[in-house]
Amino acid sequence: MSLKIQKMQGRARATTLTLHHGPVRTPVFMPVGTQGTVKGLTASQLKQLDCEIILGNTYHLALRPGADILDELGGLHKLAGWDRNILTDSGGFQMVSLLALADITEEGVTFQSPVDGTTMLLTPEESMRVQNCIGSDIMMVLDDVVSSVSTDTERFKEATARTIRWLDRCIKAHKKKDTQCLFAITQGGLDVTPNGLRDQCLDMMLKRDKDLPGYAIGGLAGGESKDAFWKVVAHGTKRLPSNKPRYLMGVGYPLDLVVCTSLGVDMYDCVYPTRTARFGTALVPEETGLLKLKQSLCAKDHRPIEANCPCEACQNYTRARIHYMLKSSNSIATRLITMHNISYMMRLVRTMRSEIINGTFDKFVDKFLKHFFKSKTSYPKWVCEALTEAGLGEVVKDFLPKDNNNEKNDDNNGNVKNMKRNNTNNNANNGEQKKTTKKRKKIVEKM
Repeated sequence: MSLKIQKMQGRARATTLTLHHGPVRTPVFMPVGTQGTVKGLTASQLKQLDCEIILGNTYHLALRPGADILDELGGLHKLAGWDRNILTDSGGFQMVSLLALADITEEGVTFQSPVDGTTMLLTPEESMRVQNCIGSDIMMVLDDVVSSVSTDTERFKEATARTIRWLDRCIKAHKKKDTQCLFAITQGGLDVTPNGLRDQCLDMMLKRDKDLPGYAIGGLAGGESKDAFWKVVAHGTKRLPSNKPRYLMGVGYPLDLVVCTSLGVDMYDCVYPTRTARFGTALVPEETGLLKLKQSLCAKDHRPIEANCPCEACQNYTRARIHYMLKSSNSIATRLITMHNISYMMRLVRTMRSEIINGTFDKFVDKFLKHFFKSKTSYPKWVCEALTEAGLGEVVKDFLPKDNNNEKNDDNNGNVKNMKRNNTNNNANNGEQKKTTKKRKKIVEKM
């Protein structure tokens, strides 16, 4: 693996990450194909949309089709018919999303399958074995993940220390270092105080830098306030090595990508663009950024979803046609919206890259915000503070909020939270990290 920085503007970076299956231009958004396939799209369609890397999930792939079968078939690339890059999550996130079905110990995490009720012990060693069988170009270490809205300080301390111990076990167990890169995941909750948990985690990981081709910022996008969110991102990008890629896990809302790219993030993934498409909502460069195609306003609208978008949906279908397809439950409609939303995300990151290279990224951010907040005289406080930290204070100086009250969760961060973690936060707040077998069986029986 190699990383070449083409250009920087402030903290924003345009780089090229060369992996086993080819180059990845950053900033980059990785569509989520949990089991190696992005729902509704073929591999050739993803290529047409300019995707250079997609994301798969170790836990789900270990359940179906299974590591040994993947190994026999020559890995996920061959099974999925995808000859570009793949990143696999380690299965750590399922400690939050499937908390009620998991027991976490020093050895690893035992999951009860939501499919058939069988148990699976995912240890750092097993996560590495499965990912080696998958053959992903980027593998993620197994980390101990705690919901970002948990108030259990001791649990965060335990998870941060355990993440380092599991990191060492992952490094030792990784067998294909020549073709597969292992990324560490920084944890520590929302604690960015000097010598706090985030600092402690980074200090220990940087001592292992020679074994780590890249780093991810983990533990976010779970419902935390935007104020806390951007500060953790800024803290991470400021301390992480400049010669290694920086991946912000689980973040895919367009405004977040613009702000976090300004802070120095290179890579993103999220289910948001594809999942929101399946609810009939398209991403657009209009105020609020969303077009709800099921609404009656679209019934007589003969415009495309987005003017000048090159995707098949915008070139061949009107808003009205897609509206009526949705109303009749025609699955083609959600496939078309999925195609458009991926196109939107690809064009967003490609535009940011070209603006950084051209030295006009500040002008792009200015234009994006004015369009996104068209009817507003001020921007959210967190946006202003984050961009000021990134060196773009001039862009927001005339749009500072009039009051200094802390803002609540806003700007669709809640959408991602609700899609991914809406049934887990209460459990995390109560510190319920272990569930009895009896309770798990009841949950499985209700599915």
